[in-house]
Amino acid sequence: MSETTISLIHQVELKIFKRFKQIVQQYEIPYIAMGGTLLGAVRHHGFIPWDDDMDVGMLRDDYEKFLQICSAEFQNDSYFLQTPWTDENYALSYAKILDRNTYIEEKNNVNNARKGVFLDIFPLDKIPASPSRQRHQIIQMRRLDSRIYLKLRYNVIDNPIRRLQSSLSPEQILAASQFKNQRQQVMTQFNSKLALTDFKNLASQYAYDKEIISQDQLENTMALPFENTQITVPKDFDTILTNIYGNYLQLPPVNQRNDKHIARLIMDNQEFEG
Repeated sequence: MSETTISLIHQVELKIFKRFKQIVQQYEIPYIAMGGTLLGAVRHHGFIPWDDDMDVGMLRDDYEKFLQICSAEFQNDSYFLQTPWTDENYALSYAKILDRNTYIEEKNNVNNARKGVFLDIFPLDKIPASPSRQRHQIIQMRRLDSRIYLKLRYNVIDNPIRRLQSSLSPEQILAASQFKNQRQQVMTQFNSKLALTDFKNLASQYAYDKEIISQDQLENTMALPFENTQITVPKDFDTILTNIYGNYLQLPPVNQRNDKHIARLIMDNQEFEG
């Protein structure tokens, strides 16, 4: 993707993040930067130059509170809160804030969900201590993910047949919704267990043990510069980033500095190719 397109995406994402930050500060909802956004804050004091998304996370109760608040906050706003429930064609297990004034096409992800430059918001759920129970939970979740993707006709590539298909029937939408409910039950089943103190973004792209976060890491946070604002990160970011990336301060080879998500951007009546 060209530097111009990446720069435009970053501008929109930063604007979304500032709106997100305004809400969480107003309602005192804690959050942390995650994944590449955490790495960007530490290593680049902002976006990783070739990254094309932003990731934040919050504990499940805080996440649900945020979703409820946003339904009112975004009524007269230029943003859309996309969840499995606000967009019946959306198959993922976490929320996104979309900029309504943009449109994107994603790489290797063809579907009928709403599209726009986005901020990812991940719920963090408790996980069991037993490796066998961890495996059982993630297998259950992945199985339900697959069923939802199939029901909602998610594809890796576009094809002429997809364009000729009729809209999903009420029965298909209902079946997908039931699978979504089952998936959320799988994700949240351990949250009431007081003895458990490890949390995970169960939708993580990383291997299971790469992004497990302790209660202590979640509760002890600090602010770091991020472009022309600040973002909240765990004070123990070194342990978290080392677990995910190894030597995270070392830049990857040039041929691995690739944007992952956006193939085409439309904004201000202009089209920008990746």
